[in-house]
Amino acid sequence: MSNTIIVGAQWGDEGKGKIVDYLTEGADLVVRAAGGNNAGHTVISNGTKYILHLIPSGILWKNKVCVIGNGVVMDPVGLLAEMAKLRGQGVEITPENLLISETAHLVMPYHRGLDKVREAKRGDKKIGTTGRGIGPAYADKVERDGLRTILMTQPEIFEEELRDRLARHNATFAELGVELVPVEETVKEMLEAAKALAPHITNTTVYLHEAIKAGKNLLFEGAQGTYLDIDHGTYPFVTSSNTTSGGACTGSGVPPRMIDKVVAVGKAYTTRVGSGPFVTENDAIGDMLHNMGREFGATTGRARRCGWLDAVLVRYAVMLNGADELAITNLDGLDGLDTVQICTAYTLRGKTLNYPPSTAADLAACVPVYETHQGWKQDLSGIKKFDDLPPLAKAYLKRLEELTGARISLVGVGPDREQTLIA
Repeated sequence: MSNTIIVGAQWGDEGKGKIVDYLTEGADLVVRAAGGNNAGHTVISNGTKYILHLIPSGILWKNKVCVIGNGVVMDPVGLLAEMAKLRGQGVEITPENLLISETAHLVMPYHRGLDKVREAKRGDKKIGTTGRGIGPAYADKVERDGLRTILMTQPEIFEEELRDRLARHNATFAELGVELVPVEETVKEMLEAAKALAPHITNTTVYLHEAIKAGKNLLFEGAQGTYLDIDHGTYPFVTSSNTTSGGACTGSGVPPRMIDKVVAVGKAYTTRVGSGPFVTENDAIGDMLHNMGREFGATTGRARRCGWLDAVLVRYAVMLNGADELAITNLDGLDGLDTVQICTAYTLRGKTLNYPPSTAADLAACVPVYETHQGWKQDLSGIKKFDDLPPLAKAYLKRLEELTGARISLVGVGPDREQTLIA
């Protein structure tokens, strides 16, 4: 398998956790390189549902090492809660199988306060942030005012730096007339978190390079999706990190020349959470999927916006990420339809576009160009082999390959680990 990056080809929620979990069997290490606990991966194995936010999906496998890389922003209390929940489900988590980069940045309670204040100020121009402080934490990182996890191994310095940040941010909150962050309670909570997490904190860049030299296989777990990338997404309706394949390198310290493969994950239709343009959005598709109990966020519980598969987005994502392969999930979500549509291009002010425009205003003005395919009208959830898919479902997948330029290697026909077909 060698070193493989998994990325989302849409706006996140593509089922990357399921694909990472499936591919982990052939990996030795699973690395998370970007984002924070605003992301959520749901994995169902042997009927048990696991929801992960910061911890890589590989934690569900024995004898695998999971790494939270330097590109991640980490909420210490949130991470400890996630660890406790997984342990309650029988998952083993130790300093040997979960490593945290000493240069990852910390999400503090004042970041969450700033997040909510800034989102409220946007009024009807809200981005749709989860309010978990991710953007402000990355802003502090860029402004060179962040706190890094290595401080959690130096409690006296950590307390001094934390008290300094709390004083400054509380002064800002006082001016804004919003609730202050309780200082003593926060310091106590963070020092307790530091004591618990310190054994996991190390120089993960060195660790990963030594693993590669030893012939280990690395799997890089993407967070969110291509169109939430701070540089390449539907700005400003994006997250605060690089969610594309290049972000896996900067967020882990593993250089591009050591990457062997990129797999882009996309749903058989399109979804997104939060605000922003969505060319193929379709309320009828959304109602159908929601009534099936599908498409509610693992992190927020919010109902996702839904629409037909947008091959324009996936085509650009394949190009941008250098994707060798596509994994298509949720194919079974379209089982009951008489016809299925694929957006093959956009029209914008009389021009045909094969790639998405760079501004949110132009994307919102685009009109989808659809082609219609006959639905397979068959329950796919029990199918065990790709060759056993109905011909019309295969034809749909073949057309996606033609439109996007990438070979489909995996197909999901249900949420369970076993409901993954090798194409």
